[in-house]
Amino acid sequence: MSLILPRGPRLSRRALLATGSAAAGMLAMPAILRASNGPVFTHGVQSGDASASGGMVWTRVDRPSRILLEVSTTESFADARRVAQLTALPDSDMAVKCLIDGVAPDQRVFYRFTATDLSDVNSTGQPVTGQFRAAPTQKRDIRFGWSGDTAGQGFGIPEEGMRTYAAMSGHELDFFIHSGDTIYADGPIKAEQEHAGGVWKNVVVIPEVEKVAETLDEFRGRYKYNQMDRFVQSFCSEVPFYYQWDDHEVTNNWSPGKDLSGDDRYTEKSIALLSARAGRAFHEMTPISYTAQEPGRVYRAIHQGPLLDIFMLDLRGYRAANNDSMQDSMGGDATLLGEAQIAWLKDALRKSTATWKVIASDMPLSIVVWDNAKDKKGVEAVANGDSGPAKGRELEIADLLRFIRDQNVTNTVWLTADVHYTAANHYSPDRAQFQEFEPFWEFVSGPLNAGTFGPGEMDMTFGPKVEFVKAPGADHQNLAPSEGMQFFGLVDIDAATEQMKVRLMDMANTELWSTTLDPRRA
Repeated sequence: MSLILPRGPRLSRRALLATGSAAAGMLAMPAILRASNGPVFTHGVQSGDASASGGMVWTRVDRPSRILLEVSTTESFADARRVAQLTALPDSDMAVKCLIDGVAPDQRVFYRFTATDLSDVNSTGQPVTGQFRAAPTQKRDIRFGWSGDTAGQGFGIPEEGMRTYAAMSGHELDFFIHSGDTIYADGPIKAEQEHAGGVWKNVVVIPEVEKVAETLDEFRGRYKYNQMDRFVQSFCSEVPFYYQWDDHEVTNNWSPGKDLSGDDRYTEKSIALLSARAGRAFHEMTPISYTAQEPGRVYRAIHQGPLLDIFMLDLRGYRAANNDSMQDSMGGDATLLGEAQIAWLKDALRKSTATWKVIASDMPLSIVVWDNAKDKKGVEAVANGDSGPAKGRELEIADLLRFIRDQNVTNTVWLTADVHYTAANHYSPDRAQFQEFEPFWEFVSGPLNAGTFGPGEMDMTFGPKVEFVKAPGADHQNLAPSEGMQFFGLVDIDAATEQMKVRLMDMANTELWSTTLDPRRA
């Protein structure tokens, strides 16, 4: 078994890029080599859900500790102010997170955690720092990225690190949307993984990821594992993450009807219990914001000033059991988003005054994703594969698209991942069976560090046209990350013109395709 212990002092992005792999190796310095015997921050820091007044921050230590959180407007912390005193205890696996509030809009925020051992008040460890930028309230240029699917199909942390994260870090993003499959709880990670191109070697392996996740500690371990990668840590320390979840946070294609009785890998067969443990781990181990009225809620809106609102969806937590999705009415067995989430989304879209409304979906609209891929049975995403009038889960999307048209909600763009390839899909009623909507774009990107698949079959109910696609093809499925087909997307919004430019990128930082969208005026 191979193991890299938690990293040492953080390098800046600039230093990391300048010094390459040699410097990056310093990030994995074993804690035993440090001068301090105090608590050790084991998995770096993360920020998320940045607003105009602050954002969530997260970290984890190796023992029960009192953790001081400070913020500053300067990297030197010359004007540092204490924000909170937190307690890291075993019931949260020594992870803590906190809302930083009361900062100025568009302010660069530097934050610092310092931990003191609860059993020895004189034992204080080395601090760890991060930064993020608060959302603006005035027009300015915006740049963000999105992708999904980290550490899937047994492809974990290689010697060179998760290189797609390194590629993204050079773009000076305002934030990053992780579009789901943040972990692969159902995909064991061993020291070696065979694939069509040879043998993939994971230089980082920990016991929690060597089997499918069933216990709360095993689900937590998946997140800790990903945060051990040097490039993930560096990126997370400088860019706020907006997290969604999908199926692999629990198990492949999970829904309330998931039957694990024939899967010998699982001793725990209750999908309800597994999803509850997975949901708790997801919220403990990410900087997703806390919603008092529904603590486990994932769907939410994030406002980025007058040019952009982002609506983060949850296509997983409220769905009915996967089925053939051929129902003639919404609700019941046809439920995907659910009544409450749909009502929230409609209200938020109607009230939005932002130029662009990005709908971040953890699954695509018209790419057919089968629950049973071998036999092409059951619907896992939205499309039911018949290219006919809207039925089943498609009815919720049809209802939403009709609402967007009727309420004159302009400039909606859909971003997604899930299918492990990249594509640009344009939707038009002129090509569609369901025609009560205005044309829009859906952009697909991923994976970040997982097997590459596709392209998927397209369902024509909503009239998609594939303007660009890059995928390995039917004869080359589950390509290892070393094959280079790992993808992310970049979005630039120009403050002067209000145009949105979308670029589809690969792990070598090659621009594969781009388009510039002009905003439509209401």
